[in-house]
Amino acid sequence: MYILDNQTKDLVEAEIALGSASEMPLKKDGWSFAWRSIRKRKGTETYILRLTSNPSSVQGVLHLKEQDGMLIMDLIEIAPHNIGREKKRYQYVAGCLIAFACRESFKLETNYKGFLTFESKTRLMEWYLENYHAKIAMGQKMYIEPGDGKKIIEIYLKRTKY
Repeated sequence: MYILDNQTKDLVEAEIALGSASEMPLKKDGWSFAWRSIRKRKGTETYILRLTSNPSSVQGVLHLKEQDGMLIMDLIEIAPHNIGREKKRYQYVAGCLIAFACRESFKLETNYKGFLTFESKTRLMEWYLENYHAKIAMGQKMYIEPGDGKKIIEIYLKRTKY
């Protein structure tokens, strides 16, 4: 997969992997979540998106859990330097993480195979609706259907050009 470097306008190769405790970003470095603590939660998996050329350069983190046969995108965060329209260093980080979560949802052997569920912050709901074709289940609870998940996977994980 590739993310776009806004400074050079080049596509940069990236990978998503299970993150170890030492790879988890810290709140003191501007991240919103205490990822080392979150990573310890039972029955969950925490993944990092990093540059292939610089494995210590974490660009985003994704926390998934399976509950009642559903895959839940429990938390997602992009690096502080990737936030904002003007100053963002890398683009497509959130898209790649969400596409990865969608792909993981197809591994379920339940009636919810291919569905990705999550709870959005109110201010991000419109963003999920517009960019990822998410649907509102109730309140701030949202989901991505299998057909839309396949499209997201195709766009962010399989293509080499955007």
